[in-house]
Amino acid sequence: MRPLLRRLAAPLLSLVLAACQTAAPASTAPAPAGAAAPVAAAAPRARGPFVAAANPLAVEAGMAVLRRGGSAADAAVAIQAVLGLVEPQSSGLGGGAFLMHYNAETGAVTAYDGRETAPSAATPELFYEDGRPLPFVDAVLSGRSTGAPGAVAMLALAQKDHGRLAWRDLFGDAERLARDGFVVSPRLAGMINGRAPQARTRWAAAYFTKADGGRYQAGEVLRNPDYARTVRMLADQGPGALYGGPLGQAVAEAVAEGPRPGALTAADIAAYRPLRRDPLCRPYRAYVVCVPPPPSSGVAVLEFLAMAEHTPDLDKGADSPEAWVAFGRLQRLMYADRDRYIGDADFVGVPIAGLLDPDYVAARAALVPTVNGPVDPGRPTGAPPVAADATAEPGGTSHVVVVDAWGNAVSMTTTVESIFGSGRMAGGFFLNNQLTDFSFTPTQGGLPAANAVAAGKRPRSSMTPTLILDRQGNLVGAIGSPGGSSILAYVAKALVGVIDWGLPVQQAVALPNLVVRGETVGADAQLLSPEIKAALAQAGMAVQPNATETSGLHGGLWRDGRWDGGADPRREGVAVSEVR
Repeated sequence: MRPLLRRLAAPLLSLVLAACQTAAPASTAPAPAGAAAPVAAAAPRARGPFVAAANPLAVEAGMAVLRRGGSAADAAVAIQAVLGLVEPQSSGLGGGAFLMHYNAETGAVTAYDGRETAPSAATPELFYEDGRPLPFVDAVLSGRSTGAPGAVAMLALAQKDHGRLAWRDLFGDAERLARDGFVVSPRLAGMINGRAPQARTRWAAAYFTKADGGRYQAGEVLRNPDYARTVRMLADQGPGALYGGPLGQAVAEAVAEGPRPGALTAADIAAYRPLRRDPLCRPYRAYVVCVPPPPSSGVAVLEFLAMAEHTPDLDKGADSPEAWVAFGRLQRLMYADRDRYIGDADFVGVPIAGLLDPDYVAARAALVPTVNGPVDPGRPTGAPPVAADATAEPGGTSHVVVVDAWGNAVSMTTTVESIFGSGRMAGGFFLNNQLTDFSFTPTQGGLPAANAVAAGKRPRSSMTPTLILDRQGNLVGAIGSPGGSSILAYVAKALVGVIDWGLPVQQAVALPNLVVRGETVGADAQLLSPEIKAALAQAGMAVQPNATETSGLHGGLWRDGRWDGGADPRREGVAVSEVR
């Protein structure tokens, strides 16, 4: 039995399946995840080069690293460095990320947590003013919204564990594009010229305004010499340039400016530590699906999938109104539990085992036919008494999938939170507003919210980078998406599309989006058939245009000795494979 299976194999239902039963503590050693129950393994084993990401320039940077003999972890560093330049509205060096890594030699799956942390001076009333919570936009634009950035430190840890090339050699494309300029894409131009207040801060205005006073448009060349210097500094000095170095000091100084200065200090940034965590892996159909543990919300997707196996209407296919109704009803149950119970498990009790307990899952799934509106959260075993959540989650995120020539894989979701983060900049990159992912209201009815602010705490995240294994622990696929709180619905849709409905990955990611969270029902209404919309309305899910960030699903499934890749048509990404 491979190490992946030996470490975490456990009985579940009628099969011998992998099960990480509780929230795993942070560790300082690589942590494998599990899968079991033998079925026929794919042959030949999945391998790359394969890259899917939200911008062709970033994809090419990753492919260039893989062609030079780099690993998936090496390529992820290069991709993030370029994405932070050419797609700064979504992710960057000033943000955070979750990364799932698959080791082809050992079968080990490791979850890397690069989520930002609240400063040491943070209190539960971080976003209070005059005794009441700030308006959300005011909080985003304030210095209080920025947490200690984690993406660079997390990538450095993953690359140290799994890299093959020198760290200093992974930033060349980002430096060149920043120095010589890159062509502004239509999506970036739309954000530069859009209504988001973060695009109108003094920092953003200085960056995005041309010498003639106009703003950059699609097709024009944008240069960022500050970013070129930043990535050269990171290449030469390593992550210490940010964590304890001049870049960290520059971030702290930007945070300390008005309006509403923040308390994040250079010492807070220097003290930041990324974490290796045990991932959560559970069986689904013929596969095993692996996601990060809290503060990621991956457990909610696993709960959705477990309930889906009790919901036969979902099997009726992509054209079935009954299947879409079941999909929406399952979401309502999933979100009710996620919104109540998920937070940073290093600070609050998160009932992971209870949420995934077969009896609990079956009881929740039995409610599906009756769900015609918002539902209450369940009471899984181990659930602490916590208040209703009051967290807003606007989008501003990106997803990356990489597989190298040895079959090692990365699935990474990375973010600055809102569009252009807080709108503040340092070193040519935008700072995150990740702390607005906490619940602004820390208590209700005398009970604490699971996602309340605390010093050093990581805010709950919807980011759910996903790996798909077969029952022998071999890599089969990887997928993920941006989208704020809608990420859970987007990832669930893609998994149902490729696994339950047997669609090619490109068709699965292009399926209409349907997001049903409490009273909110958003959808790509123009893509749903009249029959499906009528059935949804009859079941209490009258669709409205999707008001949250749209999906940006990227990923692939290993089929017939090749990568069946997909890049969301709602974005500008591509999926490229050079497997021969």
